[in-house]
Amino acid sequence: MTVASRPARARTGLARAVLGRAGGYLAVLAVAVTVTFALPRALPGGPLRTLGGTDVGQLDATTRAQVVAAYGLDQPLHVQFASYLRDLARLDLGESFNGGRPVIEAIGAALPWTLLLVGASVLLTAAVGVLLGVLAGLRRDRGKGNLLLAGVLLLDAAPAFWLGMLCILFFGVHLGALPTFGVTSPGHTGLAAVGDVATHLVLPVGVLVATGIGQFFLVTRFSIASALHAPHVEHAHARGIPQRRVVTRHLLRPALLPVHTQLMMELGWLVGGALVVETVFAYPGLGRLTFDAIGGRDYPTMQGTFLTLTVTVLVMNALADLTYPLLDPRVRGRGRS
Repeated sequence: MTVASRPARARTGLARAVLGRAGGYLAVLAVAVTVTFALPRALPGGPLRTLGGTDVGQLDATTRAQVVAAYGLDQPLHVQFASYLRDLARLDLGESFNGGRPVIEAIGAALPWTLLLVGASVLLTAAVGVLLGVLAGLRRDRGKGNLLLAGVLLLDAAPAFWLGMLCILFFGVHLGALPTFGVTSPGHTGLAAVGDVATHLVLPVGVLVATGIGQFFLVTRFSIASALHAPHVEHAHARGIPQRRVVTRHLLRPALLPVHTQLMMELGWLVGGALVVETVFAYPGLGRLTFDAIGGRDYPTMQGTFLTLTVTVLVMNALADLTYPLLDPRVRGRGRS
């Protein structure tokens, strides 16, 4: 094989890899669209109470049939699914059964609050988890490292709703130090409003961080512990390089490679995991919107929020695939060979 043909072959291999990944993501998206349509209809009960009002029990059979027919729910499932796909192709998520508000408008109002909550949480989760993981990895043979491991695993096993209720009772009810619901208080403007939002974020962000640092901690601890006796690290110690420089130059960078992938996966997971936390703290985000939609069997809103969560996870995974070669020279080297 000539030297000139190697770049062409490399480009062909890269194109095939990209097309394969794109095909995989499209297949997952197709399954997700099907599941988001089927899952709301698989739940017990139905949207009749939301559509007909609280006095739905007093409606006769004819009126109930008219209400169901008005929203196309009397059609066979395959007809409803075809209609759902047509609307989705036009980026039309339908209208909520509760008040007739466009679903895309409701998601657009809730999503920024969720992104604020998740963005702050994932940054703090990664920072705290990596820091504790480095400390535990360096002290893995000491009592402090094992004690840190036990504490993080205990927090990781704690249910988010239980920890949230404890925070409400202690910081909100007992101490009265922090707000326990919503995201704003009336009467605040300018910088005071920013501070008010930040204060409302303390408890929900704290719960997400406490229950989410476990994965970052374990991945970082394992990476640090595995690299401690690597040849290049022992060589650095033999050359008399200070311990702090060894950690930052020779241990931390390789340890951050799996942490990068975990960060992308955690971001997608936190968007879904925020559902519980937003419900506990009455936070007006995507999780609270999903919870209310499930309670009212609001099919269009459930479909829209489920699909938004799925697309978020897929986007995070795609970003992890695209950015990982930027951090790992070995991957770039394989791509050029």
